[in-house]
Amino acid sequence: MAIQVIILVLSIGALWLGALWIVESAARLARRIGLSELVIGLTIVAIGTSLPELAVSVDAAFEGAPDIAFGNVIGSNIFNIGIILGAVALMQSIAVSPKLVRRDGAMLVGAALLLTFFLRDLHLARWEGGAMLVIFGVYLALLFLAREGADEDMPTGEFVWTDIPRLAAGLAIVLVGAHFLVESASALARAAGVSEWIIGVTIVAVGTSTPEMVTSLVALLRRFHGISAGNLIGSDLFNLFGALGLAAIVHPFAISQAAQQSLPLMVGMGVVLLIFMRSGWRLTRWEGALLIIMGTGRWVINFNM
Repeated sequence: MAIQVIILVLSIGALWLGALWIVESAARLARRIGLSELVIGLTIVAIGTSLPELAVSVDAAFEGAPDIAFGNVIGSNIFNIGIILGAVALMQSIAVSPKLVRRDGAMLVGAALLLTFFLRDLHLARWEGGAMLVIFGVYLALLFLAREGADEDMPTGEFVWTDIPRLAAGLAIVLVGAHFLVESASALARAAGVSEWIIGVTIVAVGTSTPEMVTSLVALLRRFHGISAGNLIGSDLFNLFGALGLAAIVHPFAISQAAQQSLPLMVGMGVVLLIFMRSGWRLTRWEGALLIIMGTGRWVINFNM
């Protein structure tokens, strides 16, 4: 037990260190290559912090566990929007740009609706997964081709070549830290007599979202609002289009009707998030609190099911 507690503490420390490296290096890289911190948050940072969801979903699909592959993505997305973004906004209101709302937020709702349509027959075919990957590829290409200028008020330093390996090292540290956090927390929960089901829908769900959570929180504290919000929305987009799309290509899968029932909640939370961000172009503390309530309600619904 003592060893697991030590591992847990060290994992949390590693997550914070890795997230700090990611945020600072990504911000300086954005300024160097002439991109906004929002675009960097939506792409490089978001994809990097979503690697745990990708790995779990692809492995689960390959092993013939479709509800795990699907539930991991949907659960992580709802957790990202409800608990993480809500908690970040509760700590400090987040300024959002019109582009984040009209382009990226709308894209997130559209992705959720498209997935709902594809899964109307409880089956995600290989061609549907391929279509999702193509759409995501086009979206990324448009982001980079738009060439949004770097934010003038970004509190970065001058870019140096060591920022690239520092960014990669930060991503690696966060991913390794998240892995050991899940392992140690699961061991402690089992020792305390908590069921495997509770571990799965809480610790594992939180664990795969830990990179997004810590990175967005550190970005907010460092006043990189674009990276903070962009990381979460970009991660959700990557989870839907990238993780599920690749999982379906690797092994087309069917989901249970119970798993399908999570889709309307995800769509609804995306719509609510759009409304909140559009109201004053800011996520306020009370809106963050409402997002947390919605995200927590999802766990209550799952327990009752």
